[in-house]
Amino acid sequence: MTSENKGQIALVTGGSRGIGRAIAIKLAQSGFDIWLTYKSNQEAALETQSVIKSTGVECELFQFDISSFEETEQALKEKVEKNTPYILVHNSGITRDNLLLWMTPEEWNSVIDTNLNGFYNVTRNVLFGMLKARKGRIVVISSTSGEIGQAGQVNYAASKGGLIAAAKSLAREVGKRNIIVNVVSPGFIKTDMTSEIPEEKVMPLIPLNRIGAVEDVASVVNFLCTEERMYIHGQVIGVNGGLAI
Repeated sequence: MTSENKGQIALVTGGSRGIGRAIAIKLAQSGFDIWLTYKSNQEAALETQSVIKSTGVECELFQFDISSFEETEQALKEKVEKNTPYILVHNSGITRDNLLLWMTPEEWNSVIDTNLNGFYNVTRNVLFGMLKARKGRIVVISSTSGEIGQAGQVNYAASKGGLIAAAKSLAREVGKRNIIVNVVSPGFIKTDMTSEIPEEKVMPLIPLNRIGAVEDVASVVNFLCTEERMYIHGQVIGVNGGLAI
């Protein structure tokens, strides 16, 4: 743990499992206290909280549905007004894969509501405090699907592509207030979300010839959040082993 970030807060949405969990742990190792949000898996959230606390920092859990502005505001507003996070990592995301021809309104709306609207819901509640403090770093977790598209993921790609556009626009709005905004775009990363995808079909498409690990993503996010000499702003950083070049 480093002392430079002691007492500063990193808010990580969807931080109980997968990429979000790895990001939260990595930021904790860098000395940040963690605010970790999750929707339903309390067991996973508590386990992640325990790991984070073992690094010597604090970890507070927030359970709410990020797709609901009302729930998000109720969970965060008063806390943020008292102590605004220095870091916001928007990681929450779900998939409901299907060909567009067969995609149901629920499959479309649930993905857009969680992945894209969730970004608005959380950022809207955190941004004023960051602007007032004239400091902050926002990292949005998108996806290679949002950059180049993916058959069977029209809803997911639309939400992740929307996040890229939203982050770039936000970067233009808040850069002068010393708030740095960037996007990290993972490719095929070994998580529960990708567990049903045959690795042998994906491997030939990856020049580095290996499946990504959650730590590969977390290390890049940590760099964007901790590097003092930061002149990267409004950019999309691919973590995909060369899947998208």
